Amino acid sequence: MPDRGGGPTGPRIRVGRPSRRVRTLLMTLGVLAVLAMAFVMFAGFWTDWLWYRSVKYSSVFTTTLWTKIGLFFVFGLLMATAVGVNVWLAHRLRPPLSAMSMEQQSLDRYRMGVAPYKKWILLGITALVGLIAGASAAGQWRTWLMWVNGVPFNEKDPQFHLDVSFYAFDLPWYRFLLGFGFAAAILSLIAAALTHYLYGGLRITSPGARATAAATGHLSVLLGLFVALKAVAYWLDRYGLAVKSSDFKATGNWTGLRYVDANAYLPAKTILFIIAIICALLFFATLWRRTWQLPVIGFGLMVLSAILIGGLYPAIVQKFQVQPNEQAKEAPYVDKNLKATREAYGIDGTQVSDYAGTSNTDDKTKLREDANATASIRLMDPNVVSPTFQQLQQVRNYYGFPTNLDVDRYSKNGKDQDTVIGLRELNLDGIPKNNWINDHFRYTHGYGAVTAEGTSADNEGRPVFTEYDLPSKGDLGKYQQRVYYGEKTTQYSIVGGPQKEIDYSDDSGEKTTSYKGNSGVNLSNPVNRAAYAVAFNEPQMLYSGAIGEGSRILYNRTPKERVEAVAPWLTIDGDAYPAVVNNKIQWIVDAYTTTNGYPYASRTTLGDTTADSLTAANNQRAVVAQQNQVNYIRNSVKATVDAYTGKVTLYEWDTKDPVLKTWKKAFPGTVKPKADIPKTLMDHLRYPQDLFKVQRELLTRYHVQDATTFLSGSEVWQVPDDPTNKSGDAVPPYYLSMKMPGEQAQAFSLTTTLTPNGRDNLSAFMSVNAEAGTPGYGKIRILKLPTGRTIDGPKRVQSQFNSEPSIAESIKLLSGGDSQVEYGNLMTVPLDGGLLYVEPVYVKGGGLRYPLLRKVLVTYGGNTAFEDTLGQALDKVFGTEGTTPEPPDEDTPKPPPATGNATVQEALDDAQKAYSQGQEALKKGDWEAYGRAQKDLEDALQRAEDAQSQADNTGGESGGNGDNNSEESGGSG
Repeated sequence: MPDRGGGPTGPRIRVGRPSRRVRTLLMTLGVLAVLAMAFVMFAGFWTDWLWYRSVKYSSVFTTTLWTKIGLFFVFGLLMATAVGVNVWLAHRLRPPLSAMSMEQQSLDRYRMGVAPYKKWILLGITALVGLIAGASAAGQWRTWLMWVNGVPFNEKDPQFHLDVSFYAFDLPWYRFLLGFGFAAAILSLIAAALTHYLYGGLRITSPGARATAAATGHLSVLLGLFVALKAVAYWLDRYGLAVKSSDFKATGNWTGLRYVDANAYLPAKTILFIIAIICALLFFATLWRRTWQLPVIGFGLMVLSAILIGGLYPAIVQKFQVQPNEQAKEAPYVDKNLKATREAYGIDGTQVSDYAGTSNTDDKTKLREDANATASIRLMDPNVVSPTFQQLQQVRNYYGFPTNLDVDRYSKNGKDQDTVIGLRELNLDGIPKNNWINDHFRYTHGYGAVTAEGTSADNEGRPVFTEYDLPSKGDLGKYQQRVYYGEKTTQYSIVGGPQKEIDYSDDSGEKTTSYKGNSGVNLSNPVNRAAYAVAFNEPQMLYSGAIGEGSRILYNRTPKERVEAVAPWLTIDGDAYPAVVNNKIQWIVDAYTTTNGYPYASRTTLGDTTADSLTAANNQRAVVAQQNQVNYIRNSVKATVDAYTGKVTLYEWDTKDPVLKTWKKAFPGTVKPKADIPKTLMDHLRYPQDLFKVQRELLTRYHVQDATTFLSGSEVWQVPDDPTNKSGDAVPPYYLSMKMPGEQAQAFSLTTTLTPNGRDNLSAFMSVNAEAGTPGYGKIRILKLPTGRTIDGPKRVQSQFNSEPSIAESIKLLSGGDSQVEYGNLMTVPLDGGLLYVEPVYVKGGGLRYPLLRKVLVTYGGNTAFEDTLGQALDKVFGTEGTTPEPPDEDTPKPPPATGNATVQEALDDAQKAYSQGQEALKKGDWEAYGRAQKDLEDALQRAEDAQSQADNTGGESGGNGDNNSEESGGSG
């Protein structure tokens, strides 16, 4: 060993291999690192398996997993084998060593360099391409399952007379196989060419032949395979024309064959298929004739033919045959597109009828009474009154309501009535102190439902609550009120262990509980704890004393997340809604089956079509993630998620849908039959909003069934912008109990208006019977307004409201000071040949932080009213008194805002008193008294807020003053 420094007697440093101890340490660290990486990968797999097993859908996990694994290994091995065999064959066909040219001498050092490692290099290359190909194939698990389980549609396309299932299930899989074949041929060709070049089979600069006979034959076969695959592609392209998207000025996004496709592209594809077959045979013939002359000529002919026959000829046909007489040429194909699109989107049964748009009676008394009988006008806008629910029924800061509430039907005194409903969900942003224990162990769930009549308000403009307080009480009876799964519940919670959970509070203080449900994954097992600690990046799970015997972790807690996870083949509606069913809170989720392979049906993008003014403000309610285009959709599944146990149940809804039947074959036992839907649940099912929005967008063009009218574009409609705000986004559809013309009774319906393209007058009114379980469910009706007379649409009606001098002055007074006017949903109701518009007006401010109903705008037949109540407004519009019930008097018992704190209640009483005094002063025009009342109101609300905050902080820090473990009572409700 060399000496470093010092003299003969100086220190000597030995440089050499590490000692055995160091080597052992390094090897140990390496092994531990590999084990750690392996455990991280295992943790993700293991936690997924545990979750699926906990929700009783382990078959979905195993079917998906084994399908992905099978595709990965099969196609990975196929790709690796194809590349590896061709590299091996090229090496085996290498020429014998001879006097080498300068080019070969320069390559000699590369051959010598790779020679000792050629086996490992071959294995590495084949393994890499195999991994990439396998991963790509694994992503096609849906395509494989649909192909292998495909169910016939029993409908044939009009061009090739093949069942629709060929385009929906078979063609996508064939296209994947074709793409895989192209990739294998190209990679094999590149790998073989490089190998031949490295070993002298191909020469670039050397004199003499550029390729050996063996290399020529080998590469020619690979080129022949590539051209043969191109021939298959030309043949499949013929069928692809039936589902091809293109721009067509008459319709925009067009799907299917047009005149030029059927008369130019289709024969061109057939001719190119034949030419490609001949060209492939010429390449294969080089095995006997070692020359490139004929294959190159054939390939050149194919390229030239593709340009002339596949490109130039169709352009000539379009220019000189179609354009001079486009309507006549395209009409037969438009008829096919009209029929297919209407069938694919379920709008083929739409009933379109003419509607006068003006009243057909002068009997004011009849009109006034019909206004009561035709519709239950909903004054509580679920998209406006959430802050009111929040202020009056939040009770604690760690509860919250969704931004948009929901509309449902509940029976009272034997009659169904529209009801606004929201759940008091957990809001972690409002807890006194955020830390790991509070966020995940103590504050774990919301509590109770809050409902209000949809058609009325009290004299102060507040909702008339029918389920209120904490624990909730009212019309819903006794039910499990704890909400462990909800739209706002996005964090995991660990329940059921040593740490008690905060349940709810009443006059005696905080109550605690411990989760008794069977949901979630057990953390008593140390392996499970370690896996979740890694998966959630939360090391405290390993050693926290708050986790013990019986501890369970709850996650994937929003209804949409849970349904998407157990049924990854479904598209989920953007709005899950709660209902109290069989003494339980159930989230109801609508789910769709879709495909983009329905021949001739025009495509649409769900994310764009379902967007409106509400989704712009609250993206969680839109199907914004669904940006893929589809041209077939069915509401095939109704799903429920239990708010306490998290149990997910999928019910078959569309019993005829072949796409659902296909997925049921792929995942047997996951979807229950429609007959299993209980009557109590059926009463709360409704027609989904997102499907309705897709259908209304299509019906703006596809309401006509005549090709000539469709091509002229004279009957194109549009969804109007929301007139109640300046967002410029589409008006959302509204749920409303109403009676369409010719019907005998009101039905829970989903309604919208349509206007001419680029104009603000009204073209049509559209509704669908949304009342599940009734014979008329899903029936779409369009009332078409006359085109020869201008009938005001929503935007014009709103402009008239705003421009009416008396109304404008009243709005100005209501919005004085720091007050703000908010417009509710502008509802349109067909009434005796005319159109009744009703819009609630709310006021927020003046010391109040939530909107209250102050006025109601009504217009009919050119008469407009702006009154305190709906009844007064209708009386003024029709000039006669009706029997519309007025809001309850101040002396009428009504549920007070729940507080659980005497100081808060006293302050709210003072606020109500000051508010009433302010309203009296406003009516008398006494602005000085009004100003004093507003100051008193603001002071009282501030005292209430301070007292509530102090109570929340005290309650949150105490950890509870009692212990209530009753899981069945769910409160006094």
